[in-house]
Amino acid sequence: MRILYGIQGTGNGHLSRAIEIIPYLQKWGETDILVSGQDNEIDLPFEIKFRFKGLGYIFGTNGGIDLMNTYLKNKLNRFYKEIKYLPVEEYDLVISDFEPVTAWACYLKNKPCIGLSNQMAVLAENAPQPKQIDPLGKLILKNYCPVTTAYGFHYLKYNDEIFTPVIRKEIRNLKISDEEFYLVYLPSYEDSRIIKQLHKHPELNWRLFSKHNKKTYKAGNVEIFPISKEKFLESMASCKGILCNAGFATTSEALFLKKKLMVIPMRGQFEQQCNAVALKQIGVHVMKSLKPKHEIKFVKWLKEDTTVELDYPDETKKIIDMIVEKHAIKQNHNISVLQ
Repeated sequence: MRILYGIQGTGNGHLSRAIEIIPYLQKWGETDILVSGQDNEIDLPFEIKFRFKGLGYIFGTNGGIDLMNTYLKNKLNRFYKEIKYLPVEEYDLVISDFEPVTAWACYLKNKPCIGLSNQMAVLAENAPQPKQIDPLGKLILKNYCPVTTAYGFHYLKYNDEIFTPVIRKEIRNLKISDEEFYLVYLPSYEDSRIIKQLHKHPELNWRLFSKHNKKTYKAGNVEIFPISKEKFLESMASCKGILCNAGFATTSEALFLKKKLMVIPMRGQFEQQCNAVALKQIGVHVMKSLKPKHEIKFVKWLKEDTTVELDYPDETKKIIDMIVEKHAIKQNHNISVLQ
């Protein structure tokens, strides 16, 4: 059996999940990997068959997306050529983790495509959404990655097609402690804006991981680090709490580690707005932005020591086996796992 697995390469969450999923796909057959997008710090420990630019976004510095750079980087002519080039018809099973080249190639060639991502879950029936819907954001999310069947990951199982998060083994194996510092990861804000906020609380220690800086330095009570997987994991394991955007991977891992958590959803990211609603429902603190008018919420979070208790069992193999058995084209009416 031949499998094509398309992965969104903007940000780190999709790639982190793929590291856990790919070995289970490979047990079923020859698995080709496609990655599109940019602005990530994770290298997959697998051969990548296709690398495309795709359609992605560029992190801004004021809480949202850099619209101008995003527009300049995304070229529709190039995207269409990537779609036409991709031979999806050669595969028995195509899966897209919110990867648009794979999904649109299948759409144009009338090929089934299985969606498997957090974005599929936030659009699903019964999944939490904001009371004030962003119609453009929702429209983009619904049409960005068209699929024939959708399965999703979310913080809770809101229906039978939604699974709890895939937590990578590196997180599951961490030795947890509670040291006197907070971890901060807000890639949609410039460092100076974040540091200004953290300096309002000089009695506390902060570790800020930055997408906009390539060196380590210290500014008062704030240590600034460039993105490093090893340092970030060590800090997640030992921090007192985590302040981050409402991206799915980091927030899921924080919940699994039972860390005190506050999120600031990115502007213009409908899935992060939905994630924030879901997180608030289960007891996580949510702040709209770093503007001074929200300081009272920030102080309240710092004073409280409550954490959310959730159990995320490792069900990755069961999920992948179900998808393959249900949706793969069966060779000789029989699918068998490769040993």
